[in-house]
Amino acid sequence: MTSARCADRAAIASQRRSSAMGRFMVLGLTVLVGLALVGGSAWAQDEGGLRGTQRQATIAPIPIAIPAFLGADNQLGSDLAGVIAGDLNSSGLFQTLAPASYLEQVSEINQAPRFPDWRAIRADALVVGRVVEASEQRITAEFRLWDVSTGRQLAGQRFSTSGQNWRRLGHIIADQIYQKLTGETGYFDTRVVFIDETGPKQQRVKRLAIMDQDGHNVRRLSSGNELVLTPRFSPSGQEIAFMSYGGGNPRVYLMNLQSGQRQSVGDFPNMTFAPRFSPDGQRIIMSLQEGGGSSIFEMDLRTRQNRRLTPASDAIDTGPSYSPNGDRIVFESDREGNQQLYVMNADGSGAHRVSLGSGRYSTPVWSPRGDYIAFTKQLMGRFLIGVMHPDGSGERILSEGFHNEGPTWAPNGRVLMFFRESQGQNGGPRLISVDITGYNERIVQTPSFASDPAWSPLLN
Repeated sequence: MTSARCADRAAIASQRRSSAMGRFMVLGLTVLVGLALVGGSAWAQDEGGLRGTQRQATIAPIPIAIPAFLGADNQLGSDLAGVIAGDLNSSGLFQTLAPASYLEQVSEINQAPRFPDWRAIRADALVVGRVVEASEQRITAEFRLWDVSTGRQLAGQRFSTSGQNWRRLGHIIADQIYQKLTGETGYFDTRVVFIDETGPKQQRVKRLAIMDQDGHNVRRLSSGNELVLTPRFSPSGQEIAFMSYGGGNPRVYLMNLQSGQRQSVGDFPNMTFAPRFSPDGQRIIMSLQEGGGSSIFEMDLRTRQNRRLTPASDAIDTGPSYSPNGDRIVFESDREGNQQLYVMNADGSGAHRVSLGSGRYSTPVWSPRGDYIAFTKQLMGRFLIGVMHPDGSGERILSEGFHNEGPTWAPNGRVLMFFRESQGQNGGPRLISVDITGYNERIVQTPSFASDPAWSPLLN
């Protein structure tokens, strides 16, 4: 069992049997402080003059220099610069230059750098900073972002946090740099909740786990005594909804991430699948089994009242996801014979099919920007991760593999994460990120096998 979708269909298919027997695509990406197009949408302009270029179907990232931050703790200053560099490099839009190439050794962040030295090593942007211990428990970091070609300071800010949370300062600063140079909101100061998988392939122990988006600070949220699947963040980022098969009966739980306390959203006579929050956090949408099929229901978390959104039938309606403003819902259904994607109004009216290509479509999730729906597609024995516009147009495949599944969006709607299962007795799922051009695919390092990722909103 690799995902909730497999669990949904395996369980319902089993019930049916019982009843019966009694890239790669780059679309003109011009990045950073200029007009940029990604999938046809404009990125903001700026006056800094920095520009990334696309050459021969590859993206030429912005060369950026990030010396170690100044301060009494040299190691902390180096590590903090490393977090910023790692975040920016992972986006595929930046290339940090090797410190060994630096001609100027920065000693003061409040004076202008020697720009000819940075131009000589072909740096387009420069980040200088300082980190100090504000108290025994807190540290403060400040930075300056310079446009090397014009000698203009583009940004300068200061942030503080607890000493043990120092990596978050790096993520916050990376977000500021990313936003200033691209015009897009960053996504580095975020977390990912996922299923941590350990043990032999046929006896996997699955635990809820959470980590920073770069794979650091992993923390397990469950003991492994129960099968858990499909964790999903609330809009506030303070709670998750997930499925648990404790005692053999699947139930939907809410967990407070700060306290670790959980509560069931209610008792249902049959199996429940694929819970997900509404954009306002007041409702949960999910799939409930009914006889040989399943239907989409919405629960008001304040009153615990259910509302049916799709009619009872033998079809399997599951995997619902709200649009960002909550007025529409995308879901998967086999009502026409095989798995396809449908969009309906939030009250369940007006359901219509939007997946138009060959193959079987599943695990839809609406982009936070509202411009795309991501999905898993099975075609000719391959599992594909793709995106389409909400009306079904503009379908593009971003990645394919032996078993890819379960896309989730970064909060800026420009990067996806999913999991990829490898073949063989010793194989297992790994988390993968890819941008919406399909260009920048990367493995997200985790301590063990990992599946069912869900990306949080921005923390700051």
